[in-house]
Amino acid sequence: MDSGRLLLLAVSGMLALAAFANLAVTTRLPVKLPAPAVAFGLFIALGELLRLALPGGREAAPIAMAGAMAYALLVGVKVGVPTRHTALQVIAVAAIGMILGALPHAAAGRPLGLTGMCTRLVTVACVAFIFRPLAHQPAIYEKAHWWVALIVMTLLVTLGWLLETLIGALIRADDVGAKFSVALWDEMRVQWPLGAAVGSSAIITVFAAQIMGLSELAVFLGPLLVTQIAFRRYAGIRATYLQTVRSLASVTEVGGYVEGGHSRRVAKLAVAVGRELGMAEPDLLDLEYAALMHDIGQLSLLDPIPGGATVLVSAADQDRIAELGAAVIREAGVLNEVAELVRCQNWPSHGQPEPRIGSKIIRAANAFDDMVGGSTDRDRTAAALERLRMDTAVEYDAEVVQALTEVAGRRLSSRL
Repeated sequence: MDSGRLLLLAVSGMLALAAFANLAVTTRLPVKLPAPAVAFGLFIALGELLRLALPGGREAAPIAMAGAMAYALLVGVKVGVPTRHTALQVIAVAAIGMILGALPHAAAGRPLGLTGMCTRLVTVACVAFIFRPLAHQPAIYEKAHWWVALIVMTLLVTLGWLLETLIGALIRADDVGAKFSVALWDEMRVQWPLGAAVGSSAIITVFAAQIMGLSELAVFLGPLLVTQIAFRRYAGIRATYLQTVRSLASVTEVGGYVEGGHSRRVAKLAVAVGRELGMAEPDLLDLEYAALMHDIGQLSLLDPIPGGATVLVSAADQDRIAELGAAVIREAGVLNEVAELVRCQNWPSHGQPEPRIGSKIIRAANAFDDMVGGSTDRDRTAAALERLRMDTAVEYDAEVVQALTEVAGRRLSSRL
């Protein structure tokens, strides 16, 4: 476990420990749990049970987050009567609800999702510590001052979203080796639609509770489920795209046109180089698709190239293979950007017109794998990189080759 995760786990563990200790000291026997705590705790547990997979291997629990935020911002279940629960009580209810919701995942052998739960708990705790002392003020809980409460809640929900996004970006930058600024921008781009839905749902739940009581939790569960289903379908479509592209890329390997594993190695290497250069996640996805299918044009050849190494054939043949591959990809109707990257992959990096950065990366990664393959031999790797550096005047981009050198060094070390 990396240091960022350890710090997150330590902070959330201390918060939960303090909340449970406070609960044990302040609770009298026999235990009589407040109705709002039970209702929101079950709501959070249900949200954790119905977790959502987001693009890029992310995981979210929007219903649980909306319930926890609403409980942190709750001003009362009756107009003019404020609730008296503290920030530590909010943390305790959120932690218990998250644990209950995660238990079925653990029983089914799925990941516990500890990082996500800790991130959500820290975010809710920050909002609760700021808002709970204010919840007892007449300017917040009285109906006549609803607009003051709305402004405060909106600011705190936004703060919570920014904090959750920041933590997620820190963890992701460490996981995938991306630059923090790029990881933060990617997290904001992916998380803002879900964050807006969660924040607005939490605020609406708080105001509705003053009129409808706790029964409004069941009323608002439906729209939240519909929103979550929409995000789940989007993630499913993206996963289907990637699986389809991988299946299409494997055709060249099954047909004996390229060496087994070549397309996946080039794609993995290209994405790593793209991250090293600070490419955003949408561009990395297009790059991965293009790298997986960069050799699809070889299916038009009557006689396969020995070993599938296009670096060994003439420039005219390389361009023809790339054009045919781009034409095949363009037939899908939704991968035009990917087709363009494949079409330009063999253009000289300093020629006119100059190819896009993704095409430059594929050209260098493909040449490197053609010369090295799956070997981890240091001398072979060094010779391939040296050959690429010698051709940076025209054929390869110097910045791309430098990034490839960095990535190849990490790749070699990880395999020894």
